[in-house]
Amino acid sequence: MQHADVMKVLDKPLAQELLQSSIPARLAYTGRDGAPRAIPIGFHWDGARFIVCTLPHAPKVRALAADPRVALTIDTNTFPPHALLVRGTAEVEVVDGVPPEYLEASRKALSAEQFPAFEAQVRGLYRQMARIAIEPTWAKLLDFETTLPSAVEELLNR
Repeated sequence: MQHADVMKVLDKPLAQELLQSSIPARLAYTGRDGAPRAIPIGFHWDGARFIVCTLPHAPKVRALAADPRVALTIDTNTFPPHALLVRGTAEVEVVDGVPPEYLEASRKALSAEQFPAFEAQVRGLYRQMARIAIEPTWAKLLDFETTLPSAVEELLNR
């Protein structure tokens, strides 16, 4: 998929709503043992990349260094469901302190009253973090009203 086509999907109002929501992404990657992994994770969308942060010694850091291909899903549990599906390539960088994107991702899930204590706690806890930047290479937005999974579209077109 061309970069411009990926960005068209990610710039749609529904995609932007999901990107700015407090819904965690589901990050899928291949573990070091070759088995698939899918985990919920907070994320920050910077307009070009998804940024997720974790501990430098987390298993996903070693796995992404070996195979940087990932998939992300951000979806709702309402009806009809809305889902943003993304595939991309991850780049891992270990940084000193707490990346600002980690705090921004966390801010989406915390109240204004909770955030200062949370920020103080993580700044006191983390000396380093792994900052994972995911460059999207493919995207699809499903609203189950105007866009459907391709297998359902094929069925309806028979």
